[in-house]
Amino acid sequence: MPKRILPLTDLQISKAKPQDKQVTLFDGGGLFLLVTPTGGKLWRFKYRYQGKEKLISLGTYPEISLTDARKRREDARKLLANGVDPGEIKKAQKAAVISSSEHSFEVIARAWHAGKVEGWAVSHAKTTLERLEKNIFPWLGAKPVTEITLSDIKQVLHRIEERAPESARRMYVALNMIFRYCVASEYIGRNPLEGLKPKDIMKREPIEKHFPALTQPQELAPLLRSLDDFKGSFIVKCALQFAPLVFVRPGELRHAEWSEIDFDAAEWNIPVEKMKLSTREKIKRKGDFHCVPLSSQAIEILKALQPLTGRSPYVFTGARSYLRPMSEGAVTAALQRMGYQGEQTWHGFRAVARTLLDEVLQFRPDFIEHQLAHAVRDALGRAYNRTSHLAERRKMMQSWADYLDGLKRGARILPLRRSDHD
Repeated sequence: MPKRILPLTDLQISKAKPQDKQVTLFDGGGLFLLVTPTGGKLWRFKYRYQGKEKLISLGTYPEISLTDARKRREDARKLLANGVDPGEIKKAQKAAVISSSEHSFEVIARAWHAGKVEGWAVSHAKTTLERLEKNIFPWLGAKPVTEITLSDIKQVLHRIEERAPESARRMYVALNMIFRYCVASEYIGRNPLEGLKPKDIMKREPIEKHFPALTQPQELAPLLRSLDDFKGSFIVKCALQFAPLVFVRPGELRHAEWSEIDFDAAEWNIPVEKMKLSTREKIKRKGDFHCVPLSSQAIEILKALQPLTGRSPYVFTGARSYLRPMSEGAVTAALQRMGYQGEQTWHGFRAVARTLLDEVLQFRPDFIEHQLAHAVRDALGRAYNRTSHLAERRKMMQSWADYLDGLKRGARILPLRRSDHD
């Protein structure tokens, strides 16, 4: 005689607590509730069709109540009584929903984005998709592209522009590319943005912004002394002192690893995968690296930091975990606390070095551009050649560190000159 199953009650379901393993609460007739270790409560219906045991989902509790779940079970049993597999019916319904939405803006925009990823830098691809998900998809995502009008686009862009004009301009560029893709893929006959420029749609033109930087020597000297006097975290202090010496991008510095530092050669070799390059360029140059010659001052900072973070993969570790790199805002917050908000940014140290190495120390622009990891092609047409002018760049980096030390000590400040190539 089969074991009698007592029907579930609402009280029993509401009081069911998650355990280390999944818990199954049976209601009878193939219906049961699955309580997961994470606290989820999932309705399931188990049945046999043509001799095979099958299982379908009937929803989650409490969105689907006990009464609703029992009704769905009875609907499924009626289908079985008529020789129809309820699982196949559910698949067909899901397919119908997908079919009706396959030409929605979000589906097509994601397809466009997937086709662009290979040629974009990882950070740019990630940021573009996040902006679409935050600013565009909630309003246009579900609409078929054939029904989206210029008025719809303007409303969305104006909403973004009210809080972030530059983001609105970037979204205009992305939307224009997406609708051009729609035309090329024959989803629509005409791009609603065709022939229009951002100024034709935006209420105001965004102001182009640059990273603030103190490029005047007399302004830079007090900043350098402030970095040495920083009273916060020692790791952040070391990052602050190290940043102007190497003038790499913030993300490259934050993710610096001890395995990349060669103390004997006085070099920091940054893997190309960490550089600001397109995915295609990174694949082409896989295994390559960007060489940053380290001055004696930079080596001194690293050796002072090594006893503290040397057991971590990262040189500049996070405040909460030695297994994670320093947060993006750590140095920014430190500069703000020192009173340099709006005057100097982390990324701005690159502009400082580019300006003063050229106009004061008078190093060749191509040496500087190579050290900034900008695309400077050599005689053989190679860009980002890690060995290009390496000996000269070693001298340049040491001269730069010595110059910064001189500014801190109050040495005579040389006036800026206009570069011959400007």
